[in-house]
Amino acid sequence: MARGDAPRDSYHLVGISFFILGLGTLLPWNFFITAIPYFQGRLAGANGTAGALSTNHTGPTDAFNFNNWVTLLSQLPLLLFTLLNSFLYQCIPEAVRILGSLLAMLLLFALTAALVKVDVSPGPFFSITMASVWFINSFCAVLQGSLFGQLGTMPSTYNTLFLSGQGLAGIFAALAMLTSMATHCPTAGGVDDQTSALGYFLTPCVGIVLSIACYLSLPHLEFARYYLAKKPSQAPTQELETKAELLQCDEKNGVPSSPQKAALTLDVDPEKELELEPAEPREPGKPSVFVVFRKIWLTALCLVLVFTVTLSVFPAITAMVTSSTSPGKWSQFFNPICCFLLFNVMDWLGRSLTSYFLWPVENSRLLPLLVCLRFLFVPLFMLCHVPERSRLPVLFPQDAYFITFMLLFAVSNGYLVSLTMCLAPRQVLAHEREVAGALMTFFLALGLSCGASLSFLFKALL
Repeated sequence: MARGDAPRDSYHLVGISFFILGLGTLLPWNFFITAIPYFQGRLAGANGTAGALSTNHTGPTDAFNFNNWVTLLSQLPLLLFTLLNSFLYQCIPEAVRILGSLLAMLLLFALTAALVKVDVSPGPFFSITMASVWFINSFCAVLQGSLFGQLGTMPSTYNTLFLSGQGLAGIFAALAMLTSMATHCPTAGGVDDQTSALGYFLTPCVGIVLSIACYLSLPHLEFARYYLAKKPSQAPTQELETKAELLQCDEKNGVPSSPQKAALTLDVDPEKELELEPAEPREPGKPSVFVVFRKIWLTALCLVLVFTVTLSVFPAITAMVTSSTSPGKWSQFFNPICCFLLFNVMDWLGRSLTSYFLWPVENSRLLPLLVCLRFLFVPLFMLCHVPERSRLPVLFPQDAYFITFMLLFAVSNGYLVSLTMCLAPRQVLAHEREVAGALMTFFLALGLSCGASLSFLFKALL
């Protein structure tokens, strides 16, 4: 995309800025779901405000259904703002959308951190937390959409950096949780529960402040000014998503160039971008949404089912699984490591596999078969070691079962999401890719919302 007269990205400052912006956009979601033990401790009313990050309070008898509600209220804003996206882009200036969203997320996370030091009864604490989850993820959806609109004017390499930053958000949150847990033991010279939790929730605040600084620095960088001064041919209807993935396909060799996180941008190849530079007498007619949908409906359905399965049990069910070993350090760190850290690492690995091969190919009937096989993970996780169950038995009590299931679950999620995102643009014509991208984004958000809704049913079955 870059031309000969384009300035250079000195010291890769623009690339680093977009990487940090990508990391900052998904920190809120990951820090909320990774801190489930803290929230469950507060809602259980144990020790007032000292809801220990290291204690697993999850159980099917939880009257608040925190795991389910935090998942649902995190995904519904994505679906809502996917539908409202075009209206927001037309009515609200870009700088207001980006800076306003970042500042709002910062204030809401500061409120969450402040609540660590405030003794609030479980009912009001639950209401305040759920309101924060809703508004934080609403602003996050607007922020991501706006940033991807900017990335539409940049070389595709910067899209990759942004998505790579998003991909590290989950791993970063899990490592922050483990660090807080490792430093919270006062008897061993560590900090107390409140200080540990406060430090954990201040971490994303620092990330958001860095994101604000990176965004404000872009107008002062010549490379960024050169590209951001250009406007896409159409308003940025390239939507994105909180936890989805995109692989930009190299049409020359038929495989994706690199794994990327949590969005659908469907950029055209640089070679094709150069072909579009000369003025053409007439562009192809506006593609029909119905015609594009008929071409990609099976791939879109597979994407919906992949996220439906994933969000129906993660984290609502998987966060409830505890170690079957005797109480100790391993049982204390079991869920943060084997649920959240393992999922994010193996999910990233699954996306990386599509850089080397694409199987099944587009229009293959094996793809929906593989996607449907993932429904087996629902009963497998429900039959793991979840304490205080009242209906289903425990058929897989050993920790090794849960670790194996989570490994396969995360790898298959990353691979199939990346695969469907990569296959969709290959099934349509070049001028239909933007419509295909908008459709896939909508179905991505629909799958996330369906999975979050089903999590209530599966938890009730326990």
